[in-house]
Amino acid sequence: MNENRFYLDIHAIQTLPPSNVNRDDTGSPKTAIYGGVRRARVSSQSWKRAMRQYFLNESADSLGVRSLDVVRYLAERIMAADSSVAEDKAVQMSEKIFNDAGIKTKDHKAKALFFLGKKQADLLAEAALRGESDKQKIKQIFCDNPAIDIALFGRMVADDPSLNEDASAQVAHAISTHEVRTEFDYYTAVDDLAPEDNAGAGMIGTIEFNSSTLYRYANVAVHELVRQLGSKSAAIDAAKLFIQAFADSMPTGKSNTFANETLPQMLMINIRQDRPVNLVTAYEKPVRSNSGNVEESIRRLFDEVAKTEKFVQAPLKTLYVVDRDVVKPEWAVEESGITALLNDFAQIAEDVL
Repeated sequence: MNENRFYLDIHAIQTLPPSNVNRDDTGSPKTAIYGGVRRARVSSQSWKRAMRQYFLNESADSLGVRSLDVVRYLAERIMAADSSVAEDKAVQMSEKIFNDAGIKTKDHKAKALFFLGKKQADLLAEAALRGESDKQKIKQIFCDNPAIDIALFGRMVADDPSLNEDASAQVAHAISTHEVRTEFDYYTAVDDLAPEDNAGAGMIGTIEFNSSTLYRYANVAVHELVRQLGSKSAAIDAAKLFIQAFADSMPTGKSNTFANETLPQMLMINIRQDRPVNLVTAYEKPVRSNSGNVEESIRRLFDEVAKTEKFVQAPLKTLYVVDRDVVKPEWAVEESGITALLNDFAQIAEDVL
């Protein structure tokens, strides 16, 4: 066991009613074959986007901006730092900073989505105003002081890999613990101003959907987060926000149609010092039940933790929140709610890191 490592594993069991939160290019809910049967699937990209939106409501000042329009965004920071700089001049200064760092632009836009932290943008604005042209110094500003979402989710820069930021978090594709079948909702819309002798619908169509009990998983290398953010307390706060966002966020696909705003029925964190462990293997054999999938899915998740100890160290600590009466393992700590879980996690992290 490496005592310098601190991995946070997050597991959730969450039921979605009829919904289509993440669809493919044909409009169908995304699926995957696992254990020989078709499962509902929500991509990691979809849920990470929802988590970043949650971050914006909770910690906007510590976040980054991912856009093709980062040149104009930096120009705005330049003008905010010095109101005497005209807009055209600010755009030129901004574009020069990006180009001097080796990041290609065209028509005042980045050629690919670029992830830039707000603190980084302010420091780059200062560099532009003082006429900094040293490539290494500019690149260092791009690398230092990453926003928490850049540190968590990473940044890839094709133009110059030295500007890449390795992600300290990983988010798995959520899949159903059981087999699913896609269904179709046939709908009609009535034309309010249609003539009385026209009994037909103004519009007809179909929407595909399914319902599922999902297993969701993510992990954070908190020791790496400390290195990236340069502060233990900042890393712990970021990890707490990550847990909260993982539990409370929801992808928005077709949400106005299905109002599928559910919460997890169970949230569990494992704190490990050897390596992160995804427990999706609990569901390689699909759950089959005529009386609901949640309780069996929770039972299997607890059982799988014990099974993994044949290959890895037992978690340093396991904390969980559950909304129903299930068989409680003696080796885990049941919390009264997510606030208590977050507080206990922060105390453990403070003591161990």
